[in-house]
Amino acid sequence: MFSFFKIKNRPPVEPAAPAQPETAEAIAPSVAPTAPDIVPPERRGWMDKLRSGLRKTGSSITQVFTGTQIDDALYEELEAALLMADAGVKATEFLLVDLKRRVKQERVSDPAAVKALLCDAITELLVPLEKALTVGEAAPTVIMVVGVNGAGKTTSIGKLTRHLAEEGEKVLLAAADTFRAAAKEQLAIWAGRTNVEIVSQEGGDPSAVTFDAVTAGRARGCDVVIADTAGRLPTQLHLMEELKKIKRSIAKAQAGAPHEVLLVVDGNTGQNALAQVKTFDEALQLSGLVITKLDGTAKGGVLAAIARERPVPVYFIGVGEKLEDLQPFSAREFANALLS
Repeated sequence: MFSFFKIKNRPPVEPAAPAQPETAEAIAPSVAPTAPDIVPPERRGWMDKLRSGLRKTGSSITQVFTGTQIDDALYEELEAALLMADAGVKATEFLLVDLKRRVKQERVSDPAAVKALLCDAITELLVPLEKALTVGEAAPTVIMVVGVNGAGKTTSIGKLTRHLAEEGEKVLLAAADTFRAAAKEQLAIWAGRTNVEIVSQEGGDPSAVTFDAVTAGRARGCDVVIADTAGRLPTQLHLMEELKKIKRSIAKAQAGAPHEVLLVVDGNTGQNALAQVKTFDEALQLSGLVITKLDGTAKGGVLAAIARERPVPVYFIGVGEKLEDLQPFSAREFANALLS
């Protein structure tokens, strides 16, 4: 069974206390084991969807290896294909150097074999991004979720909530996205579907909503509190400051929280996704990413760019709207799907 979360033994639940000194130290998530090369039966359907979502990107890369020679022309075509896939200059240069080293070391003469070596190189580049979302090291584990409007933030929260609830976790949602119309209603629908509680305020301040939610989560003995914060563009500096305020409010409600700060990124945004990761990480010290919408025109190479330039762990990737379409990230699975 491919584990969706790491759930640890919980410390005793302490009664809720008044505001604590401000601190926002993140608890480092545990590293998930690398997925094996052989795909287990329960993952085959997922792999088919991922392969289909990445087909546009993958085909432009794999066609480079249909020739008969390994020469400068092949590497030039591969460089162009990787750049078109939004891998970025740094990751592309790194992969080309690494690939040439592997070809020389293995004494490969068949272009088709070079593709297999590229798969290994991409896997090795992406492996540091593999980490499991860990809950249970604090009671409750507080997860702050951020992202620009349209990235699939609230939907991703709903899916995570459903998976947590199915694991027997008691989840409380904080409707702190007061910036976007209908965001609270959308989150309430997910709360209803998953039979979890939600804290919201009519026209309330996002920081106040998150403070109340964390306090309520502690008082009610919840395992996880997830805060849906307002969508932000990295260029809106005054709004980014509000996110910092929300994070401070969470820390006041529970010392050491938030334990996870997740950024939801639309996989279709290419190099802009990398820019978002950098900006949000500088402001909030991200602990993990959720990459969504890899089922459309997404150029999967952006994960290579993230790995090379801002290696924030990728906890989950998504390829559709269904619950099972959000799955833990595996470097080997991703590389295999990309180059299949």
